[in-house]
Amino acid sequence: MANKILVVDDASFMRMMIKDILTKNGFEVVGEAENGAKAIEKYKELQPDLVIMDITMPEVDGIQAVKEIKKIAPEAKVVMCSAMGQQAMVIEAIQAGAKDFIVKPFQADRVLEAVKKVLG
Repeated sequence: MANKILVVDDASFMRMMIKDILTKNGFEVVGEAENGAKAIEKYKELQPDLVIMDITMPEVDGIQAVKEIKKIAPEAKVVMCSAMGQQAMVIEAIQAGAKDFIVKPFQADRVLEAVKKVLG
């Protein structure tokens, strides 16, 4: 059975890019969200196997969203996306419970490597 993945990014073209990489490689994207608040709602509703989440978003950022999702489901698996030069935020996201991170612009093989590693 395909792993269910929730893709969260405030830029729709970024969500599309990630979705494209994942679906071409046999993963199922069960939902999308454009900010952390929606990501938390969607997580509760869809209970995906993995969340790929941008760090910098309006309303609720990725770090706050990871903390909230971890409260709901301590076993949740989250991979963060960051732009170059956001090391401090990546470290904060990992401390908040993210399992790995990928850097924009995305390399398809790096996205897949992170997803496979986290899903084990």
